[in-house]
Amino acid sequence: MTKSLNAIAQKLMSPGQGILAADESEGTIAKRFAKINLPNSLDLRRDYREMLFRSTEAMTKYISGVILTEETLEQSAADGTTFRAILADADCIPGIKVDRGAFPMPGDSGEKITEGLDGLRQRLVRYAELGAGFAKWRAVITINDVAPTRNNIRANAHALARYAILCQEAGIVPIVEPEVVGDGDPGNHSLERSAQVTGEVLENVFKELRLAGVDLSGMLLKPNMVLPGVNSRDRPGVEEVARRTVDVLKQHVPAAVPGIAFLSGGQTDEEATAHLSAMNQIAYKPWPLTFSYGRALQNVALRTWAGRRENFPAAQAAFTHRAHMNSLAALGEWSNEADRAAA
Repeated sequence: MTKSLNAIAQKLMSPGQGILAADESEGTIAKRFAKINLPNSLDLRRDYREMLFRSTEAMTKYISGVILTEETLEQSAADGTTFRAILADADCIPGIKVDRGAFPMPGDSGEKITEGLDGLRQRLVRYAELGAGFAKWRAVITINDVAPTRNNIRANAHALARYAILCQEAGIVPIVEPEVVGDGDPGNHSLERSAQVTGEVLENVFKELRLAGVDLSGMLLKPNMVLPGVNSRDRPGVEEVARRTVDVLKQHVPAAVPGIAFLSGGQTDEEATAHLSAMNQIAYKPWPLTFSYGRALQNVALRTWAGRRENFPAAQAAFTHRAHMNSLAALGEWSNEADRAAA
């Protein structure tokens, strides 16, 4: 089992490839559709995902795995071909989001705790039968004048560890996602504070993973980059963000972890790509670094598609461009000039 979990993790971290996060909840995709004046219907969600998954060049060259929702894992394209079959043709590993969302923690701290452990063991058996090779659980850590509290960090870390060991028991690679979100109190969310909180969160997460008996060689980490809050006056350069992020990871992430796939966390498409590329230009890292982006991969493609199947080719070209740029970033070879020239 250890060997097969590690083999899946290694394949997801194939050089120059990353993970497409297509696991937007119905609420999230409704907001994105609303921005382009589209209703949130089952057929439109299906068409949108079909457009992405049938972007053959992007999926075969630049994407190693796709995080799906329960709906999408069992869904088919308009012609009846299952999405699982389309991903298999592209040699992409299907994954599944298994948490039930982040809910307010009791108290007045403004923090959240992720739920979804009840019944998870049984659900994972079903997901494995459907061919899911990996799963994802997101914990949300807030920064404000009283948060994060030790209680919140420990509660979320414990839930991540329980999820991870259940995944491994089912033969599924857990992606562990502790996200320090960027929309906290701007006065308290500097680059320095972000580094300190991210380090504390990672330290607690790996402590809980070890206590739960999680095999670190059969998991992946999906962290935030070390960034100031979106409304902070602190605006560091690309190289500083890259250096601080890698420094924090080196201090708190064991070398046994097969790879780290970042979330984009409120960055623009180009910022997420630039930061990843700068990190991959830093020498002496014990693990490969790649992307597990949702919006930062799909943004332009979604607007180009606009709910019309006749726009598939243009939207797929936009998606392929972004995937290619992030592939270059995962190799440390991206540049602004190359991005503009290829676009």
